[in-house]
Amino acid sequence: MITVYEIMELLGVSKATAYRIIIILNTKLEKKGYMTVRGKTSRKFFFENYYINSN
Repeated sequence: MITVYEIMELLGVSKATAYRIIIILNTKLEKKGYMTVRGKTSRKFFFENYYINSN
């Protein structure tokens, strides 16, 4: 799981924007049938959607 603070650091965005990103990603995951945790999202799914090399 990736947190709002990690997203803020990786993308250089505000806390509010990072939370919006999490909500969008979690909504996509829920539509695919996955359960999500509020305030966090799948690290793998985040990197797949933002095309960032996690290494």
